[in-house]
Amino acid sequence: MVAAGLLFFTFFAVALARPTTHDGFHVYERRADVPKGFAYRGQASPDATLNLRIALAQSNPAGLEAALYDVSTPGSSNYRKHLSKAQVEAFVSPKPESLQAVNSWLAKNNVSAARISPAGDWMSVQIPVATANAMLNTQFAEYVHEKTNTSFVRTMAYSVPETVLGHIAAIHPTTSFVEPRSSAAEVQAFHHPRSRTSVKKTKASKTSSTSQPSLPTAVADVDDSCKSQITPACLQAIYSMPSAPASSNRTNLFVATFAQESASQSDLQAFLGKFRKGSQPARVILGSLDGGTTSFTSSATTEASLDLQYTVGLATNVPTEVISVGANNTDGIAGFLDLVNALLAQDELPQVLTTSFGFNANDIPATIGSNLCNAYAQLGARGTTVLFASGDGGVSGVQATQDCTTFIPSFPSTCPFVTSVGGTTSFGPEVAVSFSSGGFSNLFARPQYQDSAVNAYLKTLGKTNAGLFNASGRAFPDIAAQAQNFQVFVNGQVKPVAGTSAASPTVASLVALLNDAIQKDGGAPVGFLNPFLYSAGASALNDITQGNNPGCGTNGFSAVNGWDPITGLGTPDFAKLLAALKKQ
Repeated sequence: MVAAGLLFFTFFAVALARPTTHDGFHVYERRADVPKGFAYRGQASPDATLNLRIALAQSNPAGLEAALYDVSTPGSSNYRKHLSKAQVEAFVSPKPESLQAVNSWLAKNNVSAARISPAGDWMSVQIPVATANAMLNTQFAEYVHEKTNTSFVRTMAYSVPETVLGHIAAIHPTTSFVEPRSSAAEVQAFHHPRSRTSVKKTKASKTSSTSQPSLPTAVADVDDSCKSQITPACLQAIYSMPSAPASSNRTNLFVATFAQESASQSDLQAFLGKFRKGSQPARVILGSLDGGTTSFTSSATTEASLDLQYTVGLATNVPTEVISVGANNTDGIAGFLDLVNALLAQDELPQVLTTSFGFNANDIPATIGSNLCNAYAQLGARGTTVLFASGDGGVSGVQATQDCTTFIPSFPSTCPFVTSVGGTTSFGPEVAVSFSSGGFSNLFARPQYQDSAVNAYLKTLGKTNAGLFNASGRAFPDIAAQAQNFQVFVNGQVKPVAGTSAASPTVASLVALLNDAIQKDGGAPVGFLNPFLYSAGASALNDITQGNNPGCGTNGFSAVNGWDPITGLGTPDFAKLLAALKKQ
């Protein structure tokens, strides 16, 4: 079996330092050592050009969050009355005094900046190393990634003058080291990663449950072949999804791919011919950013093939846009910032965004993680449902490892303004798949909408895994779907594919069809889902109560009645979710 998995990028984190003053400068970020896999090569040439991003302090991020919840919470008088582009930008545009302080600092150093976000909260500069050294009271150096022999110019610490302290949120990339990827992640055979891995024997978790979960549909309604091969028909039966094409002409779906992933038109046609006979795909648009793939190719990759075939195959007649984000970016986070800023610049946003790529959260600088999460809040406030695959490493992050002493959450799944999708397998009963990533954030506090569900889980958990995770952090995933045995055409051959990267486009397609049904009746798209899921929508989900997600030498967490850090609140039932939404 092929594991599409959650494709990931490796970062090496830097802590935000407590500001210290030195000759009018304040140390803003610093790191203690060069990360493993990188080597110091010497001081950077003073004439080398640096491409730096400067994030300015936003004027009212708390107001944006309040507005997001106001339009996303059932019972609010503004539920699903999403904000306009101008209304959102008013919350995040820098204050005039911040613009003046930063522009004066740049002008003093003869530096010109380009605005790169629609609200003006991000700007870019291209400056010689000598100028950057002087402006940031530092010494940039050249480092090499030993495996790929790729060179980087970075610093171990930088400072900002007192005049801009409080007006700048981040300067990036400066102290972060990212392992380069010039092509798609290698596809590996999937053999249940932990079947050959010994885990530390622990006392049976009090969260183990032998109760049977509620079933999404009568077992007789699901073909028995779906236990070994997942197809669109299987997902439609398991989750009560309609097979009829969308007809509102108002819904759409957006798929983000990274790492030079590409899909084949002939593979899509073969997939539809075999698994969705008689259906015709709606318009499929291919977009490119940062040098990504600009057209269908004859040589396809697994992840892009999976995403395209299961969104087009499930969300029949829903216009789908696939954007390929390439390696030609300087945002220091694999193009994620470039993509979200490109989306926010659009007058009309996609109603659903699904992404099957991510990072280990501990490797993301706090300033960048917070800023990117805030950008997803902007999308949600304008009506976009933002979905991310939770990861394929159980409690050990985006990919399986036993080389960890505490549990590793993933990102962006731990952002409280996105919906994180975990994985399940089988049916009658449906159970948690062992690789489904889940846990608790070390950066983001638990949002209020999760308090009741997560506190109930923590009470059941007791002291199991104590000290291995941050119990007060944002908990993930929020929801789950099938993540194993997906039948995908790749270069003319059908391959079985596994990973939460299969679950996220499944849920995205279901949400697109919900939007279609609601908008046919004159309603608004569902937007940011989580406040609904954790309240009125919880009863419309199929609770998963069996399975666990081992990693880091432990058995991980266990699925239980109610929310758990493997499958979230459970798997969707289209008919029940639609009925619950129509009551709001």
